[in-house]
Amino acid sequence: MKIDILTLFPEIALSPLSDSIIQRARDAGLVEIQAHNLRDWSQDKHNRVDDTPCGGGPGMVLQPGPLHAAISELKQENTRVILMTPQGRQLKQAHSRALSSKSHLLIVCGHYEGIDHRIIETLIDEEISIGDYVLTNGAIAAAVLCDSIIRLLPGALGDSQSAIEESFTDPNLLEAPCYTRPVDFQGMKVPDILLSGHHKNIGKWRTEQALARTLANRPDLRENASDSEN
Repeated sequence: MKIDILTLFPEIALSPLSDSIIQRARDAGLVEIQAHNLRDWSQDKHNRVDDTPCGGGPGMVLQPGPLHAAISELKQENTRVILMTPQGRQLKQAHSRALSSKSHLLIVCGHYEGIDHRIIETLIDEEISIGDYVLTNGAIAAAVLCDSIIRLLPGALGDSQSAIEESFTDPNLLEAPCYTRPVDFQGMKVPDILLSGHHKNIGKWRTEQALARTLANRPDLRENASDSEN
């Protein structure tokens, strides 16, 4: 897989992707990641890439010229062009899994008040949001998207089951609580069922605990499950 990130802050986009599991995936040749500075496509003598919004209002908007030039140069025949924006479709695990099968992603980072909408209409394949909140810049969101995708690539995780047995594998159920040694930590003990060796009962316990955890922390997921069944 190849991922290109178009941003005003390449260092911010790459920093979270330069260590741990993601860096090992890069070293193993599972993914190639490059971050490009949008200012490299500016035609302004001061390398400006933004201007005030038409119609008035606060903030600045990324201009169409540099964006069009950059995307046109970086895009290939099989490229999926993604815009990181609070106005996008909220990222879910199933979406990350679908994107992990793509051979080339070009991720455009929104900044300031956003980008000129003419670019969205003509060059963007999809808009993605990582949540209902606003960040300082889209490079951080791009790093989150990349992490969620790269860890799903075959060979990225040490245990192939890790990407299967985790929260949101079932989109309506959180992962069950997990424990490790020591069995007794400051008087708090690992549940006996997990030490029993009875895999059927352990599986049942984990399902029950996952449901209880979901109802406590994310009841909206169970509401979604009920809606889809009706």
